Amino acid sequence: MDNAVRARQRVLALFLPIAAVLYISAEALSPRGTDQVITTTATALKVLPIAAKHPAQLYVAGSLALLGLGALAVSYAAIATLVRNRGSAVATVAALIGGIGAFCGAIVNVLVYPDLAAAATAHLSAGAAARFLVTTFNSGFGHGFSYAYFVGIFAAPALMGYALWRSRSVPRWLAVLFFVGLEVAQQQISSGPVVILYMLPFAAAMVLLAARIWQAAALPASQPQPEPTPVPASST
Repeated sequence: MDNAVRARQRVLALFLPIAAVLYISAEALSPRGTDQVITTTATALKVLPIAAKHPAQLYVAGSLALLGLGALAVSYAAIATLVRNRGSAVATVAALIGGIGAFCGAIVNVLVYPDLAAAATAHLSAGAAARFLVTTFNSGFGHGFSYAYFVGIFAAPALMGYALWRSRSVPRWLAVLFFVGLEVAQQQISSGPVVILYMLPFAAAMVLLAARIWQAAALPASQPQPEPTPVPASST
């Protein structure tokens, strides 16, 4: 493994703890009750007054959520580098599903955070703002990205956890911790700083996996392959 490959692998390792910090911060800073898909007028009328009181907080939480999901997409690719031989194909599929799911989740979170904050502060009537939000979330655009996001939420952690378990590239308890921790973290709703406690297993798994990726980059290079024997040109 040359120095350039080592450096790239270590950069990938850094994305795991960064993703955990951003993801947890976004949920902890979200105004209580706002982190949800708004598909009914009743839900919209419930969250709009909350958003109107905390628009800046919504924008900050939304920015952290977008960055956290971007870092999570890269993290899936980084974790897949740990899997060798058995489980490698599953890890590749998990990285693909996880990356696409995280990207779609970022789009959905634009609707959840910035759109909600904008609608709440746009000097519209409550009914007009509610209709705007419900129409946006119930559009084909909103449904398409939401469905892809939810598939990624459930499928990618399960597949990557299975790949880590099968490959034995990390202790099996760490594979379980990653799967359970990420699934629990993704199910959290905005309920204040208390969500940090529920998301600590996810943070621990990401830090431990990052350490494994970093250590893998520090391993000595494998024995060089012998130079191929040149084939003599045939005489004519």
